[in-house]
Amino acid sequence: MSEQSPLPRRPRLGVDVGDVRVGLARSDADGMIATPVETVDRDRAAARIVAEAGDAEAHAIMVGLPRSLSGAEGPAADKSRRFAGELVELLSREGSDAEVYLLDERLTTVSAHRALHSSGRKGRTHRQVVDQVAAVMILQQALDIERSTGARAGELVTETEAAQDGPADDEEDG
Repeated sequence: MSEQSPLPRRPRLGVDVGDVRVGLARSDADGMIATPVETVDRDRAAARIVAEAGDAEAHAIMVGLPRSLSGAEGPAADKSRRFAGELVELLSREGSDAEVYLLDERLTTVSAHRALHSSGRKGRTHRQVVDQVAAVMILQQALDIERSTGARAGELVTETEAAQDGPADDEEDG
């Protein structure tokens, strides 16, 4: 069995992709805890995330991949895959060494709404922060997997896959 090199000591980013908004979270350099950064309008999210990756010198961006309870992928998962591909292309153009990973995020948004509700936050105000909380949950899950396995969590998105998927479109569903 070959020994695996330790993961770099640099921050990671977590991303929750929505139709209208994208939540962004960031970890400390040691990958111990995820904290919310901001919620970004979908149309400017990829550029903002790439800028944050550069500012933070992040080495991994974890994008939530929404699947059904059965594990099947639908239109929302396709949007996340295309968004991840867009990030890979932008990072490559910037000369960044940050990698993009897709991480199963079943029920993350539901859990984020529940957490906000149980903390006493009114339902109407959830919308402002739920994407950030979901991004924190995605990233924290990845950090926990890294600590327990010593390996990166999720599915690496390559430049080849990004080119096949094409750029993410900005069409809204219904």
